[in-house]
Amino acid sequence: MTTDHTAPIDVLEDLLAQRYSCRAFKPDPVPRATIERILNAAQKTASWCNSQPWQVTITSGEATKKFRDVMYGAASSGAAPSGDFPFPREYKGVYQERRRESGFQLYNTLGIARGDKAAYARQALENFNFFGAPHVAIITTDEALGVYGAIDCGGYVTSFMLAAQALGLATVPQAALAFHAAVVRKHFGMADDRRMVCGISFGYPDREHKINNYRTSRAGLGEVATFVDE
Repeated sequence: MTTDHTAPIDVLEDLLAQRYSCRAFKPDPVPRATIERILNAAQKTASWCNSQPWQVTITSGEATKKFRDVMYGAASSGAAPSGDFPFPREYKGVYQERRRESGFQLYNTLGIARGDKAAYARQALENFNFFGAPHVAIITTDEALGVYGAIDCGGYVTSFMLAAQALGLATVPQAALAFHAAVVRKHFGMADDRRMVCGISFGYPDREHKINNYRTSRAGLGEVATFVDE
């Protein structure tokens, strides 16, 4: 009999290192018991005053197909996006550099020529096909909790993704779905006081698809951390 002496931090570091935004999924559905295990793990996420503001709507099977049709139609209609939370005013400096690097990695992997705006737009619409994922989780918070509820939901999203990763699944968090928050609320009959934070498409990754073969970079500690000792 052997004993696994792997330290918890090693497990966490491994999950964080392996996680990526998956953009090609297999169609195979995830068993309900597995989804519930993810949800039970994510439910332990810390929140302000233990408010646990997140509500999660998860689609499967025919419900995913119907939701896909609605969202793709909304995104293709040319209607101006309108989210529940303000979009970034601008990306500048290092934030713009990182955004561009990520985008060009994606386009280069797919063989999309730099400056091909039509191809960029087609690829952006794949968000609303959920990249072929069999399931989508819609994360909402309570309007009265404002930005703090959204921050708590951000922690929940990370917990959800790491739990899914630990169970052999892949995820992609999608702010793009929140660009059409009113459409989402209407489709699912959500109350007017629910504010959409994002969606998470998830399922089993298509590891053979080239789009899943690149990884984004991460800034070093010297770029993000300041130590104050006195």
